[in-house]
Amino acid sequence: MKISHVEHIGIAVPNLAEAIKYYEEVLGLKCYKTEVVADQKVTTAFFKVGDTKIELLEATSEDSTIAKFIEKNGGKGGMHHMAFAVEDGVAEALAEAQEKGVQVIDKAPRNGADGLKIAFLHPKCTQAVLTELCEDPNK
Repeated sequence: MKISHVEHIGIAVPNLAEAIKYYEEVLGLKCYKTEVVADQKVTTAFFKVGDTKIELLEATSEDSTIAKFIEKNGGKGGMHHMAFAVEDGVAEALAEAQEKGVQVIDKAPRNGADGLKIAFLHPKCTQAVLTELCEDPNK
């Protein structure tokens, strides 16, 4: 698989409005987009730092993976995943990862936030870091 860059860092937050305020008022970043991703049961907010994005994720349902992650972390959230842009396509990168014995969460690419095709690799096989593979279908 050919990774071109870190696409984004996903950070789970218990309160998106408070988190956006911190990133804007303290760090001086500008939220350029918020989006509800219904099938993932989250609302996201995006910031750009150089060529890398930061994605804040707030659960919209108590049974979402983000809600469960925040609960496991004492209600405080934290870094949820690292996302890499793949040049050879998510489907190809998933197949290659599986050929190398990596357990995948997604068997096929799916639609993610910010117009990306995405898939996740299981943290049991990725040095304990939930890893997201991303491709921009418009490129």
